[in-house]
Order: sequence, then C-alpha cells, then structure tokens
Amino acid sequence: MGITRRQFMQAGAGGLAALAWPAPSSARPVRVLSVAYAGSMGALMHGGVAPVMAHRFQTRIEGRAQGALGLAHMIVGGAIRPDVFISITRAPMDIVLRAGKAREAFAIASTELVIAYSPRSPLTPAFQVAQVPGHAAWWKILEARGARFGRTDPATDPQGLNIIFMMKLAERFYHQPGLVERILGPVMNARQIFPEPEVMTRLQAGQLDASSAYKTQPAALGLPYLTLPAAINLGEATEEPIYDSVSVRLQGKIHRPSPLVFYAAVLKDSGHPKASAHLIDWFRGPSGQEILHRYHYDGPKGAAPLTV
Repeated sequence: MGITRRQFMQAGAGGLAALAWPAPSSARPVRVLSVAYAGSMGALMHGGVAPVMAHRFQTRIEGRAQGALGLAHMIVGGAIRPDVFISITRAPMDIVLRAGKAREAFAIASTELVIAYSPRSPLTPAFQVAQVPGHAAWWKILEARGARFGRTDPATDPQGLNIIFMMKLAERFYHQPGLVERILGPVMNARQIFPEPEVMTRLQAGQLDASSAYKTQPAALGLPYLTLPAAINLGEATEEPIYDSVSVRLQGKIHRPSPLVFYAAVLKDSGHPKASAHLIDWFRGPSGQEILHRYHYDGPKGAAPLTV
C-alpha cells in the first residue's frame, strides 16, 4: 500500500492534518497509537510501518508528520500529546527530554543529506554529469542565475538547518568562500522555503530545479539525487568533530549540527506505554530494520540512547 501525493501533503503540511490509517479487519481489540514523526518519514510510516502494525500487531497508527523541531515545541507546550515521538537529529529530542516529557530515546535509523534534482528541470543534463571529472560541480550549477532551489524552514525543521550546515561545510571543503550566500541567500529566504512534503512535490512537478533532501526522500519517490562527501553530508558519526565546527545563529540562538540519526521515544503521558515501547522495540529489531532498509534508511550505526 503506497502513499498518495495528497495523503503525503496532508500528513506533513504544517501539521494541520493528521494522517490515520484504517484499522485491521478483525474482531480482536485494536490499539490506536498517536505517533508524531519527522515529516521526511511519511512514505515509510504510511507504506511500510502502518500496514505491519495493523495486520500483525492489531495496532492502528494515527500519524502526525511535520518538522521535528516544531513537533518538539508543540509536545513541550502541550499542544499535542502523542504516544510516541520520532525525531531526526538529537536536538528536537533533547528539547522533549529536557522538558521531562520522556525518559529516554533510542536510535532507530540514520540517513545522509543529498542534493535532489528534478528530471523536468532544464538543469538536469548538468546534474547528471556533475560528479564526472571535467564537468561543472553541483555547487557551480546551483550558483547559476535563475536556478530554483528548495529547502525547508530552519526555524521549525532540522533539515532546514542541516542544509545551511552542509553549505557552510562545503564552503571549506571546496575552498569556496561565500558559497552559502550565493546559493541560499539569507537564512530565511522566502523564495526557497516550503513545507517539507511540498519541496518534493514541487521537485516532481519541475517547479524547482533542485532541493535539499535526506537520501530517503528522493529514493522513495524515484527522483534522482547527488550524494555528497562524508565530510559534509552529516551522515557519518565519525565526522562529528568536523560537523561541529560550523554553526548557525537563528532567532538569537546558536545551533550546531549533529549526525542524521532518527530517535524514537515513548512520551510519559502516553495512554498506551506498553504498546508504544513495543513499537520502538520493533523498529530496532530485525523486522523493523528490514522495512527501514527497504525505504532506503541506514541503520543507527551504534548511536547511543539519549537521556537527560
């Protein structure tokens, strides 16, 4: 069972619509778990996780997909009360843990940052050979006048911050001072910033030439993308000291990157704590990891649990 574009948009467009999946056809009692998760996980949760939970474990997932930072602040403020929270990077989860909303969080997967591009873009031929010696590099293509680049809001979505971190790392890696400004413009650039699922939709439609993305996103949709060196893609824990050398000031606060690990936690006021813990255990076990891999996620790579 796949996710439709309309469902994907509803699941992640600013958190205004929660996405629920049908309960299994069975006389057995059905648990309903509310799961708030990073917006990039929409295809995985709807197409991979929800059917297994429904038909194998008699559990119906009610999902809310949105930028993980925004979800974390809503959980802390009491605006939403999910049973389980899944974030990408530790920063949103740390917000929830420090507020006493959860006791611990476990790493369930990881990914890396890539540059996705539209097969309908006039720049597609250039992107297709961007990693071939002698041709223009990806960053040179994005510097071209009129190139349409998409990203998410750094104030509410970790990916929005991560693309800025990546560009700062790329400035040094490629010895290109000013690269961030030339490609992204100001930190809050209204011409580039869209809700997370909308970025991929615009890319598919050819309304954007390229965008930031986690590897899982274009891979799930069959969109082409360019991989980046480990020193800048935020996907390798061994490179964390290099990642930590850059920062972004946003809304008066300094932010630093961390490896792209997905963490899951049972919220303390969950109405179904045992079932919620079972969901996280399933994610960490062989069956869950197989589905994560099928949706192009990497393993957690030994990332340690988070506690206060």
